[in-house]
Amino acid sequence: MLNLQAKRSVLRLFTYGMYAVTSQHENRNGVFLANWLSQCSFEPPMLMLAVENDSTTLQLIQASGTFAVHVLATGQREFAGMLGKASRTNPRKLDAARWQPSAVTQNPILQDTLGYVECRVTGQTDAGDSTVLVGEIIAAELLNHELAPLTMQETGFRHFG
Repeated sequence: MLNLQAKRSVLRLFTYGMYAVTSQHENRNGVFLANWLSQCSFEPPMLMLAVENDSTTLQLIQASGTFAVHVLATGQREFAGMLGKASRTNPRKLDAARWQPSAVTQNPILQDTLGYVECRVTGQTDAGDSTVLVGEIIAAELLNHELAPLTMQETGFRHFG
């Protein structure tokens, strides 16, 4: 029998970074806050990303076949919180960010982050209330290497577990 309290407690011990994920399709831009992300291959360089099924940005990713992952910096809790709001209630989240379209994919590239990778989707699978995307890294840029990455622990944000 599953001990639900133990499950929550143990899952909250997992360490996570905080990432801004962007995509675009047909002049529609999207952004959301992610933390279920990991590199999954060295050659070719790939990562996997879990996205909630009701995310409007997931629809853009699936339509365009690309996404960009930005590493947020320590101290960007407020910025992360704004990106974490649902697009249905805050559809103009990108208005509060400095960004420009990528020369590679046209995805929004957030300027006030540590760096980013751009990915081409190579696979996806259902995962309960989320979709796990696998993306091959096709571009990357380091924007600021002097700060540490923002973590879930630093923000104090919590998943229900």
